[in-house]
Amino acid sequence: MSSGKVGNRWIVVIGAVLIQLCLGAVYAWSLFNTPLVEKFGWDIASVVFTFSITILVFSIFTIIAGKIQDKIGPRWVATVGGILLGVGLLLSSRATTLTQLYIFYGFIGGAGIGTAYVCPLATCLKWFPDMRGLISGIAVAGFGAGSIVFKPLILSFIASVGVSNTFLYLGIIYLVVVVIGAQMLSIPPEGYRPAGWNPPAAATSGGNDFTTGQMFGTTQFYAIWFIYLFGCMAGLMIIGLATDIGVKLAKLDIATAANAVVMVSLFNAAGRIIWGTLSDKLGRVNSLVIMYILAAVAMFGLSAIEITYASFLVLCSLVGFCFGGFLALFPSLTADYYGTKNVGTNYGIVFLAYGIAAILGPRVGTSVEFTQAFLIAAVLCVVGAVLTFMIRKAPQLSKVRSISG
Repeated sequence: MSSGKVGNRWIVVIGAVLIQLCLGAVYAWSLFNTPLVEKFGWDIASVVFTFSITILVFSIFTIIAGKIQDKIGPRWVATVGGILLGVGLLLSSRATTLTQLYIFYGFIGGAGIGTAYVCPLATCLKWFPDMRGLISGIAVAGFGAGSIVFKPLILSFIASVGVSNTFLYLGIIYLVVVVIGAQMLSIPPEGYRPAGWNPPAAATSGGNDFTTGQMFGTTQFYAIWFIYLFGCMAGLMIIGLATDIGVKLAKLDIATAANAVVMVSLFNAAGRIIWGTLSDKLGRVNSLVIMYILAAVAMFGLSAIEITYASFLVLCSLVGFCFGGFLALFPSLTADYYGTKNVGTNYGIVFLAYGIAAILGPRVGTSVEFTQAFLIAAVLCVVGAVLTFMIRKAPQLSKVRSISG
């Protein structure tokens, strides 16, 4: 499909899901923690920090890639992302020091994820203005499902060829699949509207597309950014340490605790579609309030009750379910409030909150007792729910002063 022709817009969704499945396998990182510790003798906190670096670099490159794909389109940008991801993992297979792992997997691999990630999301939002919540949920559900799809393969590779060669094989798979998916991405022609759909008379962003500088001039942006930060801290704390939490608090063996990776990923993926769909009906802000309250309850539960295998799976899955909703709703909210013309760049800025959360969430989780970390995350989720009252009114472009820089 070229940008000047209207083809089957669902082809774009297929490409988006293929890309996101590979990118989302990063959420299975906790499967690598123990094998890397056993092979190289590194401490667990240093190994977990690889995940934090990856997510931070991922979020930074989302801003850069978003700006580029807004100008030249998504196909080549996503292709470059797939190549970077593949090369990063290929190099990781030869890493023998933490510094090398941080550079190869964390920086190069993270750059690849960030470069590719924003392209399918921004593209789908442009093709589906009639169902933004649902389609952003589907577009990022593949990311949430990535660790489900790849967990059996990762465990099989680790058992048969070792953790280092696992990076080698995964790098080849990711490179090929992401590049194929990238070729399915295209942008709709100027003025495109789905058949039978007309924009609401009073569009939430007033029918205007905000530049990044204009977005910075709205108070809603800062509230959105911190709400996103607080929710992602809770989600990434659980995702980055799921297996370790099960071993320490529920007294499970590693294989059994690893089931949480599948459960959290399953509910993460489901949450993206379910909350995305519900937000089209309930409204983005109302949906966010519900999610943040549920996440707070789950984190309070993890900090206060005796953890059994069942409660471990249920509470971690609830956090994953809400976290998936965050990843679905904030792109839609950004498009609702600031338009789709610059959504790649604007959401890239909002998404930086996710990257900061990737550093803070797991770091808090490894710096204090798990129960204390969960309590901190629960309080932040409550604060996030309260902050939603600051974003109930959409910004109006006519009242905004642009902030350049």
